[in-house]
Amino acid sequence: MQDIIVVGSLNMDLVVHVQKMPELGETVRGSDLLTIPGGKGANQAAAAAKLGNKVMMVGRVGGDSFGAILKQNLIDMGVNTDKVFVDEAVSTGTAVITVDDQGNNSIVISAAANGRTCLADVEDLADILPGTKILLLQLEIPLDVVARAIELADQYKVPVALNPSPIADLSRELLQKVKYLILNEIEAKSISGIDVNNIESSRLAAQRILGMGVDNVIITLGEHGAVFANKAITEHVPAINVKPVDTTASGDSFTAGFVSGVLKGFSMLDAVRFGNCAGALTATKNGAQTSLPDFITVNDLYSSGKTEI
Repeated sequence: MQDIIVVGSLNMDLVVHVQKMPELGETVRGSDLLTIPGGKGANQAAAAAKLGNKVMMVGRVGGDSFGAILKQNLIDMGVNTDKVFVDEAVSTGTAVITVDDQGNNSIVISAAANGRTCLADVEDLADILPGTKILLLQLEIPLDVVARAIELADQYKVPVALNPSPIADLSRELLQKVKYLILNEIEAKSISGIDVNNIESSRLAAQRILGMGVDNVIITLGEHGAVFANKAITEHVPAINVKPVDTTASGDSFTAGFVSGVLKGFSMLDAVRFGNCAGALTATKNGAQTSLPDFITVNDLYSSGKTEI
């Protein structure tokens, strides 16, 4: 029995640090190339496991060295990889990531094996969903697979947490099966049609998304924290102030932190605060899965009430 089943992507991140992001057509010098385990699905699975949850990952890697490294890395972090399938016909997914001196990043993904995740990969979730506390998904795998996994979770009354990244067209029928929708400003604009650029517009976007049938909406605002909304409340939760080293996986860490807070019985707003702590700590280190904090570290920050680190 699992606390969390994650259905999503596994990527090897190819990371270069630069002083500043290049303009179109500009060449800039960068650091040595780093290869770091990543992928939104795998990041969130690893982050949730480090926060003390029993986690199973469902996804695909290629039959290459990257795939073997990614799978072993999840195992080392305590994630069950029985449903991480090795596809010998294709390479493992990669993400090309550029990080500047302010910790900002740009990311281009090559789906590869992630794009071959198929309905058959999730059909046998019916055997393991009963007793699972949350199904967690993103959109770096085919949308029909995401939709089928959500349908199965709905059938077995398992709450769904969806991080709709990268942006895709989501039907109202699908959104109505989502208990927790965790998204950033760009994704919130895509779904709500409202230009999200401050706290007030985030509140408006969250309310509109609630009207589409989602139970709980969390819009992350980077250094400005997050806005949480459900039928009862709409509240802004301030961020933990931090000087970022690398924001890669901070959003994934926030998502895992929020879900972990929910499973630990926190109120919704306290779960957002716990997620803020996880995301802030992740931003203080380089890389995706190499930067994920453990439960003790996150809980210490959460319990301290500190507003900056």
